[in-house]
Amino acid sequence: MEREPCPFRLLEDCGGAFAIGALGGGLFQYLKGFRNAPTGMCRGLYGGLDCVKMKTPAIAGNFAVWAATYSTVDCAMVFLRQREDAWNSLFSGAATGGILAARQGLKGMMSSALVGGVLMGLIEGISILMTHQSADQFRQFSSRDRTTGILQQKTSFSDLYTNFTEGNPSSV
Repeated sequence: MEREPCPFRLLEDCGGAFAIGALGGGLFQYLKGFRNAPTGMCRGLYGGLDCVKMKTPAIAGNFAVWAATYSTVDCAMVFLRQREDAWNSLFSGAATGGILAARQGLKGMMSSALVGGVLMGLIEGISILMTHQSADQFRQFSSRDRTTGILQQKTSFSDLYTNFTEGNPSSV
């Protein structure tokens, strides 16, 4: 799936993150408000709704700000390096963590940048691993590989048949 070009990618990522934050945050806050409400079903329902109204917009906004910062840094990296690869995502995650923690001082910026870089490294590593796994399914075999694969299948089938008949003498 192709991504949008850089100026429009920012809006797409920001909107998607806002929606994810609104849905996920709304669900989490509703359950939290329902659980912490006084006893009674009606009070629980209203408590959940009140918590959603108070907290969900802030959570969704935080998700959108994170995505906007990440996309901005990612687009800048694509422009500077003239290539789009996993290193851009790693650096973008680290820079986003550092930028958003700027008010906490240098130590807070460094630790948040480290966390952002590690998380993006894990995400990119899993993505690369999944890509390699799915690419193996569509790999082209040479005629020699097919011949040895067929021979191995016949050998393993005969072994399976032999093991089956040895274990059950009445099946002969």
